[in-house]
Amino acid sequence: MRTFERTIFALILAATPVATSGFAFDGAPINQDSTIPVVTAQPGTASSLKKVVPTVPDTSLTALEYAADGPNPIAQWRLGRMYALGDGVDQNDLRAFEYFSRIADKHAEDSPSAPQAAIVANAFVALGRYYLNGIPNSKIKADTERAREMFSYAASYFGNADAQYDLARLYLKSAGSSRDDFRYGARWLGLAAQKGQHQAQALLGQMLFNGDQLPRQPARGLMWLTLARDSATPDEIWIRDSYNKAIAKASEEDRAMALQMLEHWVQGRRD
Repeated sequence: MRTFERTIFALILAATPVATSGFAFDGAPINQDSTIPVVTAQPGTASSLKKVVPTVPDTSLTALEYAADGPNPIAQWRLGRMYALGDGVDQNDLRAFEYFSRIADKHAEDSPSAPQAAIVANAFVALGRYYLNGIPNSKIKADTERAREMFSYAASYFGNADAQYDLARLYLKSAGSSRDDFRYGARWLGLAAQKGQHQAQALLGQMLFNGDQLPRQPARGLMWLTLARDSATPDEIWIRDSYNKAIAKASEEDRAMALQMLEHWVQGRRD
């Protein structure tokens, strides 16, 4: 285990992001004291392997549970999501946590280019979000540092944009954040936004447009807010409100510059 921890620790350091020149984000390497976030499933949650393959259709809950009892991260992820959302089953966050933990336990060392890498990274993100608030009436208590470890691992090793956004928010929004915390947060936020994570784009756009802890760049901020608005889900009202406030305050020059930046962004994504 110590060899594994040293290996992953080195990978996290190697994956520390470089500031994007377009945003003038400077900073230092990501938290070098983070422990390796390998999660152990709660005692008594692993079902014993069944001896006979069930004859029910593959889409059934029973078939998924059978597959999840083996080394099948896709089935484990699907069941975790089902229990997290209450999709076809009674909503149960602890069961969801257990399935996500199995993935993190068995696949933390998988290559970032492996077919299941996105699922593994998303499992770490899901675990991090559970650790942020804890699970009521369970052994899973709110633990911000543990959440940070989950996000940091998925952000650094797997390059997961959602993890980068969640990690950025922890650095930027935590009470008593230091100047170094802000630099880390700004860099992770910029990386996530560049990858198309629309919540990161919205937050970065807000900060740039308003000059909130960053030099004010209203045109660039409006560009990010426009991108975020176009990708926002119906319930993400805060993104649309942020865009509407910015577009109402923006000068004609800022709007024209934002449009040019937006066209350049779209062209760059096509190339």
